[in-house]
Amino acid sequence: MTTSLFAIGMPGLPEMLIIGGIFILFFGANKLPGLAKSIGKSANEFKKGLKDDTPIDPADDDDDVVDEDSEL
Repeated sequence: MTTSLFAIGMPGLPEMLIIGGIFILFFGANKLPGLAKSIGKSANEFKKGLKDDTPIDPADDDDDVVDEDSEL
């Protein structure tokens, strides 16, 4: 049986427990639910953005328009 160094595959239960322990050490047990909630909200906003069919109109971009009456 030969194994390749590049064929690692999906992590199993021991690896997932180690990764979870590292997250708890880095972020603390109290902040993990808030972190997961913010990641979930970000993923939902990203999915909504992908489904949005509204084209971006470059004519609506008025950031570079300078008022002639304003003094610099």
